[in-house]
This record gives sequence, structure tokens and C-alpha cells, in this order.
Amino acid sequence: MRPIPPSLILLRGLPGSGKSTVAAVLSEGKYPVLSIDSYFTDPQTGKYNFEFDKNHLAYKNCEQQTLEQIKAGAYKIFVDNTFTLEWEMEPYFKMAAENSYRLFVLTVENRHGSANVHEIPEEQLRKMAEKYKVVLLP
Repeated sequence: MRPIPPSLILLRGLPGSGKSTVAAVLSEGKYPVLSIDSYFTDPQTGKYNFEFDKNHLAYKNCEQQTLEQIKAGAYKIFVDNTFTLEWEMEPYFKMAAENSYRLFVLTVENRHGSANVHEIPEEQLRKMAEKYKVVLLP
């Protein structure tokens, strides 16, 4: 039996779909779970304060943390972000390929009816959903 290579698992979905919850369940507390949201979350209070003008910094921070976990040899790494656009995932595709990690992209849907904790208006959620593309075949 061949050894299973390390994995980078991207969880994508609209706000409120349950990405963070699924990542926490799958990681079983053993593996790192990274997110752009953590950049905007105060570690002391847990309060989330999104600042659009700093979003690019949050993306870079999450990418850097992912690369650090890869370099540290994490066997599984979970990254939960909306990833509504293909370019948002490209740095992770590259990291996985350059470091011999298997890459998985899981789309999480809000079939459980939860509200998004970031209070994103319904109109904005619809716009985000329209941008989504699902790859069926390579």
C-alpha cells in the first residue's frame, strides 16, 4: 500500500454555508484550520470586524500561514474561505503542486438553514452566488 501524501483541503461556500464548522469537524482538532476571517477576528474577544480596505492583506496573511504550515510538514491543512472566484484559489493550487500536497476543493452549501454570522445582506449573497463556478471535469 502506497503512503498517502499530505493534503491541502480548501472549503469554499457562501457566508453562512458552514465552511468553518465543517473544517473544524474534519480537522478533529488535530490539523490546522486557516481562514481569511481570522485576520479580522480579535483573538481576545472573538469579535469579527471586517474592513474591506484590508481584505487584500487578509488574503496574503492566509496564504502565508498556509505556506508556513506546509513548510512545517502539516499532514492535513484546511483553508475555509468563500473562494467565489477561481483566482482566489490559484495560490493554493500552486503551493500544493510545488510542495507535493494533494489538493481537494470541497464546496459547502447551506442546506441546514443557518444565517451567516457576518450579517451579509441577501442581495450581496445573491451576487456572490452568481460568480460561483463549479468545475465538473479537468
